[in-house]
Amino acid sequence: MNKARRLMEEAMPAQDVVIEVLDARMPLASENPVVTELRGRKPCVKVLSKSDLADPEITQLWLRYFEEQGATRGEGSGRVVAIAITTEKAAETRKRIAEVCSKVAVPTRGRKTARAMIVGIPNVGKSTLVNTLAKRKIANVGDEPAVTKGQQVVLLENGMTLSDNPGIMWPKIEDPLGGLRLAFGGAIPDAALDYENVAMFGAQLLLDTYPELILQRYKLKELPADADALLDEIGRKRGGLRAGGKIDRHKAADVFIHEFRTGAIGRISLESPDDP
Repeated sequence: MNKARRLMEEAMPAQDVVIEVLDARMPLASENPVVTELRGRKPCVKVLSKSDLADPEITQLWLRYFEEQGATRGEGSGRVVAIAITTEKAAETRKRIAEVCSKVAVPTRGRKTARAMIVGIPNVGKSTLVNTLAKRKIANVGDEPAVTKGQQVVLLENGMTLSDNPGIMWPKIEDPLGGLRLAFGGAIPDAALDYENVAMFGAQLLLDTYPELILQRYKLKELPADADALLDEIGRKRGGLRAGGKIDRHKAADVFIHEFRTGAIGRISLESPDDP
């Protein structure tokens, strides 16, 4: 992570715009304060990836939130704009990002096209976006965090130069709830997780915010009383019973987390700009 930060810091002065990829299900939790610090007053395009997995109404609230945040900075240096993308509309994604970058970036004197740095925390969809923009496989894509290993520079068909950096986290996550959202969404390596604890957090959050989706996905007649009861139901319905009828809570947690991350439960956002 220290090496990735150093590479980003060294390359930042030559960039005309920063493209920060955020997880549309948790845009604030996935916004890296290190990126905010290093980019300073450079214009920034906030790209909400995985928007096909997020609650569309809440995604619209987040877009307005970032636009209002960016409007306070005014035109020119430091301007912030936001767009939401999916992995299914590659041509539209390329067009929208090119348009918005040309709108906010001012190429350094002597160049006609902008230089852009693309950044984001691990497993947020950054590598997928790089490959989409390049129209070929440039960055490795995987389900595990920290796939991109080093800095890469790519010349796009539209003339823009794209600098891709490894996904980095910040040194200390101050907000415990933000950390749990990141863990539930897959930004933290599974080997570092207490799976059951993360699943308990996610189960209670979804019981409180998306009860109908829980009922539909797990074919329940009534809503479980709490997160413990929900994981027990999932264990019974998804092959998580041990000898003697004991629930395998780790298996239940694994099933639940996987089904959330793949969108099998439904389109879900883990936070909203209106949250206290």
